[in-house]
Amino acid sequence: MPAALARAIESGRVPSPPQVLLRLMQLVDGEQTTMRELADLVARDAGLATRVLTAANSPALRRRRELDSLDACLMALGTRMVRSIATCLSLRSLFERDSIASPGELAAFWGHSLAVAELARALAAEAGYGRPEEAYLAGLLHDVGELLLLSALGAPYAAVLGDPAGEATLPAREAAAFGVGHPEAGAWLVDRWQLDAAVADAILFHHAAPAEIATAGALPQFVWLAHAALADAVPAPGLDGHAQRLGIATALAELRTAATARAAQVGAALGIPLPESLYALQVWTGAAPAAPPAADDASSEIALRLGGMALLQPLQQDILALDGEAEMLHSLREAARILFDLGRVAFLRCRAPDGRLSGQGIDGQPAVFGQFDGVADPAATLAGAAALAGDIRHACGSLPSLADRQFARALGSPGLLCVPMPVVDRLAGVMVCGVDEAQYRDLGGRLAWLQNFGRLAGRALAAQQAARERLAEAELEAAGRFVRQGRRIIHEAGNPLGIIRSYLRLLERKLPEGAEVQRELGVLGEEIERVAGIVGRLSEIPRSAEESGVDVGELIRELLAVYGEALFGTRGIRLETALPAGPLPVACARDGVKQILVNLWKNASEALAAGQRLRIAASGGVLHNGRPHVQIDLVDDGPGLPLQAMQSLQRPAELAGEGRRGMGLSIVGEIAGRLGIAITCRSQAGQGTSLSLLLPATEAGPPPADTA
Repeated sequence: MPAALARAIESGRVPSPPQVLLRLMQLVDGEQTTMRELADLVARDAGLATRVLTAANSPALRRRRELDSLDACLMALGTRMVRSIATCLSLRSLFERDSIASPGELAAFWGHSLAVAELARALAAEAGYGRPEEAYLAGLLHDVGELLLLSALGAPYAAVLGDPAGEATLPAREAAAFGVGHPEAGAWLVDRWQLDAAVADAILFHHAAPAEIATAGALPQFVWLAHAALADAVPAPGLDGHAQRLGIATALAELRTAATARAAQVGAALGIPLPESLYALQVWTGAAPAAPPAADDASSEIALRLGGMALLQPLQQDILALDGEAEMLHSLREAARILFDLGRVAFLRCRAPDGRLSGQGIDGQPAVFGQFDGVADPAATLAGAAALAGDIRHACGSLPSLADRQFARALGSPGLLCVPMPVVDRLAGVMVCGVDEAQYRDLGGRLAWLQNFGRLAGRALAAQQAARERLAEAELEAAGRFVRQGRRIIHEAGNPLGIIRSYLRLLERKLPEGAEVQRELGVLGEEIERVAGIVGRLSEIPRSAEESGVDVGELIRELLAVYGEALFGTRGIRLETALPAGPLPVACARDGVKQILVNLWKNASEALAAGQRLRIAASGGVLHNGRPHVQIDLVDDGPGLPLQAMQSLQRPAELAGEGRRGMGLSIVGEIAGRLGIAITCRSQAGQGTSLSLLLPATEAGPPPADTA
């Protein structure tokens, strides 16, 4: 594959009609715009679809989720990132001095691609194919390789496109002249996005012979048939038979007429002047682009510098509006890809106070950058030289240091382009780009723009650093307030708790030896101590180290002795228990298990009416994820839990809904998560609730005994 084509594929360099870009800018500026409206527009243009798919399938986003459709890609990017892409595309259209195709040629290509997409989707739907939108995407991008080759190879490829022999022999002419055809180029691009292989196959095989395509899967056949049906004003003989073999009952001519009508409606809505017929595939004249008007070097330099500062301002606003450094750096990478065809970009921060460059803690770039934390002589590296000079530095082939060679290898390029990122009177970092000599030459007069882009990136990095520092200060201040408030609560609550403890000890001494109530007083004393411990920890940052090990069966009996009558007996709630006679030891903190059970029992007590039932059961010998567990079941026949209350079990306390019941369940979920206790909940309105807790058993615990 020619190096220029590899770069074009890497950057997803496919133009869009200006009318589409204008509509995109209008949508992203609209406060009421929905993601569905953005998706509808992106799905109508091969250029926009290419940019969105390329951005969404970068390593920073791809590793977090499966992005197998335009909708999924847009959701992953978010409206702010899409806005940034729209701004970059508009900026590029402003500062580009030539065009790879005339507006008429681009409009004709756009209309034909849209018609093939509409027809491919209609064919897939008629045949009962489960994913017709996949056929639409493959149809929209079936000829995208032509734009990639035209962008990468320029006039020589334009001459091949303009050959009177037409599109039927185009792949053969492309292969003879350049060693690669547009179907392969388009398929390579789609393969980079890791979409379903059938989408790339549909693009790769859309010029196959009829006998060959008949052996392919369904998706390539839909795209091939749509492409063939739109090749001429009258479909070629035999296409209807092929459609029927695919299970398509509607006449192909009827589907074709409807598809071209929909494409024309979209063109009219966006103000794109389409040709009268969308059937002709030969849309390229092969004419060389018009030469830009002459201008003296000084005027061009002034225009570039002034234009760069003014026109990059909206992009800076978009990037500064992003949340978090990771999203901001991802946006900067995509902006560099679109504006300067720099598809391989990494960042080094300037570390305070020593000013050394470091790539540690920056996601979404090769791991070798994370191992770099400056060198003794900054000028020895290309990035350090750019930082010291405050200017762009470039080298290819003979790189000045081993660190530079590591960076170039990691970015898969023979050379590096290092762009300083200054802010006011200091340096925020350096942008390290993988390039070859041809890429560097292609930048030409845009180096001044790239210098301004580095300043924009520096301001964005500095803003993120300032935001992190403000957040850290706010968290420190909040922690201080938390400690002070905790100490006040301890002071106010400590006195009555101490009095109660003293009274209980006095009461124990007054009771006769062996009195039954002494055991209950002992449990009550434990509960007072537990409450005192909870209050005492209010002045601390929450800790995780707690004493573990408890017999669940015995603990339930002790708690029921104290709370059973108050929570259930006085309310007329029927209480049933199924507890083992022998021990059920678990590897959990005693106080944490207590807090979970008391909260759940209190919720049940408040929800159940007189005459309703709560059953409490515990059993051992349960295997979960290969480990032994003890199971506690709480089953009632009450009114049931609403969905929001059940969701509270999975939320931290501060995120629970309003109301004491939701707060209690959220506390249960928080403690359970800390102790490694799994909770499942089933509930149905009017028919009751069933809660199960799986507590990790101690490894050497005895086998479960019979229930009593």
